[in-house]
Amino acid sequence: MIKYQIENNISPNEFKELLVKSTLGERRPIDNFDRIKIMIKNSNLIITARDMGILIGVSRSITDFAYCTYLSDLAVDLEYQKKGIGKKLIKLTKEKTPNTTVILLASPKAVDYYPHIGMTKHNACFLLNKGDQLQ
Repeated sequence: MIKYQIENNISPNEFKELLVKSTLGERRPIDNFDRIKIMIKNSNLIITARDMGILIGVSRSITDFAYCTYLSDLAVDLEYQKKGIGKKLIKLTKEKTPNTTVILLASPKAVDYYPHIGMTKHNACFLLNKGDQLQ
């Protein structure tokens, strides 16, 4: 049975391992452990999914609990995907932040997943990446 809970202080090692097992590690700084620790430390809403104590899913967000919630990482171990765990993690994130709009940037592999579960695609997102300068 999968156990879901808020765990704002998950182990950076567990988090890194899950990122790798979910393929999200391809787009995260998994080789920079200090950065992984800071990512966890500065998140203010982390919801986990565990199977017999093993971390198999995570929704890591930054929110003001009033207007917006940026769901930065939604990761589910590949062995557990297609079982509704990601959808449940998003649902729980929304339940904990009911007055906010949940915002996320889809990874290329997941771009078709989010509309499938009922999320609205938005075409007006803009990025200022590390190293970019405003003109």
